[in-house]
Amino acid sequence: MTGPVRIDTEDVALDGDLTVPDGARGVVLIAHGSGSSRHSPRNRRVADALVASGVATLLMDLLTPDEDRVDQRAGEFRFAIDLLGRRLTGAVDWLAADPRTTALPVVTFGASTGAAAALIAAGQRIDRVRGVISRGGRPDLAADHLPRVRAPVLLIVGGHDPQVLSLNEAAAAHLAGPVHLVVVPGAGHLFAEPGALEAVIEHAVTAIDRWLP
Repeated sequence: MTGPVRIDTEDVALDGDLTVPDGARGVVLIAHGSGSSRHSPRNRRVADALVASGVATLLMDLLTPDEDRVDQRAGEFRFAIDLLGRRLTGAVDWLAADPRTTALPVVTFGASTGAAAALIAAGQRIDRVRGVISRGGRPDLAADHLPRVRAPVLLIVGGHDPQVLSLNEAAAAHLAGPVHLVVVPGAGHLFAEPGALEAVIEHAVTAIDRWLP
């Protein structure tokens, strides 16, 4: 089952795309990075691969269309991490209430600033989120929330993204649960190099297989 959905959070309704394959063993909630949306080609490639591995996916926008227009002009919302984290937490609650996903454990997956939101949601819903995956993420932006994250965390960083790698290494020390940091050789921040996104997918699927057997 695949289709558009409206996700009611505490303050707004947001657009998403939900895919639930037969026999899904969990659902991966995917949050985009700054300046992007649920239509991100990279996140959609990841989502397609995850569905093929047997898990459901929810790609969602973190901003309304009006907010996105403001953000494109002035960058007003892209670093409003607490706001984004609350909205992703609201999406975890939405998944728990929707009959298509109510029985499925959740993994949050975030790129760039979306990774900070993914970590906040995990810290707020420790009974439901089974793991967190960060792709080129900024976990440092969720610094106050990191000690609450008890679920296992996979941090994936490009080898040619030294500043973000340093930020991930520092943030990893503050996570309460197990953490695994993977460096993809030759990859930059966007993992646009040949084979880089495939490496992300391989590491993500391996982690999810471990968390959601």
